[in-house]
Amino acid sequence: MDRLHKSSIVTDVAVGVKRGSDELLSGSVLNSPNSNMSSIVVTANGNDNKKFKGEDKMDGAPSRVLHIRKLPGEVTETEVIALGLPFGKVTNILMLKGKNQAFLELATEEAAITMVNYYSAVTPHLRNQPIYIQYSNHKELKTDNTLNQRAQAVLQAVTAVQTTNTPISGTTVSESAVTPAQSPVLRIIIDNMYYPVTLDVLHQIFSKFGAVLKIITFTKNNQFQALLQYGDPVNAQQAKLALDGQNIYNACCTLRIDFSKLVNLNVKYNNDKSRDYTRPDLPSGDGQPALDPAIAAAFAKETSLLAVPGALSPLGIPNAAAAAAAAAAGRVGMPGVSASGNTVLLVSNLNEEMVTPQSLFTLFGVYGDVQRVKILYNKKDSALIQMADGNQSQLAMSHLNGQKMYGKIIRVTLSKHQTVQLPREGLDDQGLTKDFGNSPLHRFKKPGSKNFQNIFPPSATLHLSNIPPSVSEDDLRMLFANTGGTVKAFKFFQDHKMALLQMSTVEEAIQALIDLHNYNLGENHHLRVSFSKSTI
Repeated sequence: MDRLHKSSIVTDVAVGVKRGSDELLSGSVLNSPNSNMSSIVVTANGNDNKKFKGEDKMDGAPSRVLHIRKLPGEVTETEVIALGLPFGKVTNILMLKGKNQAFLELATEEAAITMVNYYSAVTPHLRNQPIYIQYSNHKELKTDNTLNQRAQAVLQAVTAVQTTNTPISGTTVSESAVTPAQSPVLRIIIDNMYYPVTLDVLHQIFSKFGAVLKIITFTKNNQFQALLQYGDPVNAQQAKLALDGQNIYNACCTLRIDFSKLVNLNVKYNNDKSRDYTRPDLPSGDGQPALDPAIAAAFAKETSLLAVPGALSPLGIPNAAAAAAAAAAGRVGMPGVSASGNTVLLVSNLNEEMVTPQSLFTLFGVYGDVQRVKILYNKKDSALIQMADGNQSQLAMSHLNGQKMYGKIIRVTLSKHQTVQLPREGLDDQGLTKDFGNSPLHRFKKPGSKNFQNIFPPSATLHLSNIPPSVSEDDLRMLFANTGGTVKAFKFFQDHKMALLQMSTVEEAIQALIDLHNYNLGENHHLRVSFSKSTI
């Protein structure tokens, strides 16, 4: 419930018109479309520990005002604002510290819907504590700026850093409110880069400390750099403490990490240079600069880091080094850093007529080594999938949530279960549970597997490998057309052992991968299928 517990108002607060479902709050009026309340007069000094009377009904309808509950006592306005920034402009905030609650207003309802949808899939945390976000039944947040002065000052300062990076005159914002240490964005520089480091390698490493929302990579002064945004500044702090000065590979690729003064990254394209994990629908923007010019300009101004926003030169690294990096990728990981987080995913809205444990194993196996799959006996449109570690479950969730499988848009979230239970000995569960722990088809079991370097979002273009010499382009085109889709393009690699094949939609490519990964082409060759970042 989006509800504030009824409690007595202290004597120095005079309430204007009282109504049945008492309105909120701390020196503010929340404009509800059905509100018959003209004002709330507050004569208190805005002390956050005063108790406020009010009830904020939850009817589930989307609103650009969000109600945030169970906040840690010491949380700051900046941290709450940072929750909303990845999704759009934050236009107002009201902190109810005595109740460990807040109201956050975004510029558009669409931004609020995106934020609620994202955080329903990835539980938001502030200071290592889960918090709860839902729609308020109020359509607008009106606050008395004299009493809500600190929050307004922080909001203005954060907005200024986000948009123009110019100081705000006439606001009295304390230095600590917007120090870089509060930023959820890290600036990462890699020294001694003998092997290439990809966006996915960074995602793999930094996901160990919390949900990574966005990454932008670029090269400046022949040095590979990245901006990486967490949902929570505390995760950024933990990652910096644990990883600054560490080597990604043995004795090279040293991480140098600082807080950025930016509080939000605006990613325009999802490709190998930039990725917004909250927006899988973004175009790949081939050949386009991955850094938003406004952000680039602000960033150049504050750190002289980027001279030309568009000059994002690709890494000119020879193939031998790339091969060595692929071999080393299996060793990615820091001493003392466990792949923490839940390993079990809950997948819902499945096509129960079509889905099998094997099809889920094949699709989710693109992003990690699936250990067990259980389709729920009483709810056959839902399944539990156990991955090898928390990082793999995060990867699978960020890439597959919202994709279409057997004609239905699937929903992927972290499950509260720690493991997937196998049925008791002798119990027939109609083949709904399957243990894949010893499967020979795991892509990431081998240390140093090049598969670590080739993890891409679902795409219409598929990468095929392990093709025997006797199999022709026509054979493969016919094979893939038989999965129910249309083959738009095909290209063999020089050695004819590998090829790119493009279906007409991502959904068709997902179907083809499920049907044909590990397909026996004869001569003891089993076809390997994965998603490609290339287009033909």
